[in-house]
Amino acid sequence: MTRILRYSFSERLMHALSAISYVYLILTGLAFWTPAFYWIAVVLGGGYVSRVLHPWIGLVFTVAICWMFAAWRRDMRTTADDRQWRKAMGHYMRNEDALVPAAGRFNFGQKQFFWLMMVCGAALLISGIALWFVASIPRELQVVRYAAVLVHAIAALGTIAGIIIHIYMGVAVVPDGLHAILHGDVSEQWARHHHALWAGQAPRITTSGRHADRDA
Repeated sequence: MTRILRYSFSERLMHALSAISYVYLILTGLAFWTPAFYWIAVVLGGGYVSRVLHPWIGLVFTVAICWMFAAWRRDMRTTADDRQWRKAMGHYMRNEDALVPAAGRFNFGQKQFFWLMMVCGAALLISGIALWFVASIPRELQVVRYAAVLVHAIAALGTIAGIIIHIYMGVAVVPDGLHAILHGDVSEQWARHHHALWAGQAPRITTSGRHADRDA
């Protein structure tokens, strides 16, 4: 039986790296944000360990999204087909698939999520560095500290909102979306249904898993 390679091993690896590091950052970040969630830091090794690891895991997350940017930036450009898809987004959300234009490898919604994570990731990195070395900020520039706290919180909330939608769409709305990012392959029927403009160009594999894995 022939299936289609949706994500290469390297793409699945970078996605896993970004997902695991992101979950750790959000959990410890919530623990630092309010005493109501401090128990999370205790579960993850204690407040001191969490505070030490949080910025370092933040760098791991930064590496992951930079890797993702390098791998997918061309696929994430908005095209004329995406603009048509955007106009039909209401049909997509109501599962009226027959009224939704064909999409490429990533649809318009996936592309917007990608750029949200890139922008918020950059904001988290810059503000996070300021907070990491907050003791080095001169007294007359303390406004930078307050700005960093605000930017860090807003960017984190932006990613949380995006991730919730991303998980919901990948698990509940688009069947086999989770399988694709975990195992890399999808059925030809799935590819033609959800990403028809890409399906004809995608590499085919066999169910035995013997194929030339395509790096992005």
